This record gives sequence, C-alpha cells and structure tokens, in this order.
Amino acid sequence: MAFAQEKPLTIENYYKLKWGHADEFITLWQKNHYPLLKKLQEKGDILSIKAEVPIIHSGEDTRWDFKVILTFKTEHLALDYSIVDPYKKQLFPDQDSYIKAEQRRFELVVAHWDVPVETLPLN
Repeated sequence: MAFAQEKPLTIENYYKLKWGHADEFITLWQKNHYPLLKKLQEKGDILSIKAEVPIIHSGEDTRWDFKVILTFKTEHLALDYSIVDPYKKQLFPDQDSYIKAEQRRFELVVAHWDVPVETLPLN
C-alpha cells in the first residue's frame, strides 16, 4: 500500500479510566508500553513521546485521565501497529507476566480513542 504523505504524523491517545485507577494504569503503561515506544524512538520511527494528565477533572461525558502524544516519522509507521512486536520478547522475556499485566492495564480502561492531528497554519 502506497502512502501519499511520508511526512510526520502526530496521534493523540486518550484514556478514560475506571475511577480511582489512573495511577495503576499509568504505572502499568510506564512499565509495559513506554519501553516499547522508547525502542521505536531510538530506532527513529517515533520522533517524540509526550504524556499528559489533567490538573482537574471535567464532566463525566468529557473526562479523560491520561493522554499520550506520539509523533511518528511517517504516516505508514503511525498506522502499523505491529512495529512494536519485535521488541516485546526482547524487553519482556517473561511473556506470561507481560500478557497478564497488559490484560490488567486494559481492564482499567473505560474508553480509549486515538486522534490523528495536524498543525493548522494560522497565517
């Protein structure tokens, strides 16, 4: 599949979590997913990784608890979810524990959405 644009693509990943479990989710994310993203950054597939949490919460219908902003080198890399696969066994040789921890992390998610964004020139 040919991609028309081979320019960087930024995706904002939002997580709405079970009440009272944001810290647990973030700890699991930092332990199990962040190292995979760092490997991709070292390889040059990801240009930047940024995480944010809200200072105060909003209404339940608009609430999110954790946001990760990833800028990928290309659109193709951003949309290829298998690019982390080669690093899973390397970083997490105990695959049973890794799979169990990832299952727990996703049990804490109420909603998750990914938003590809681009900068809108204002001039």
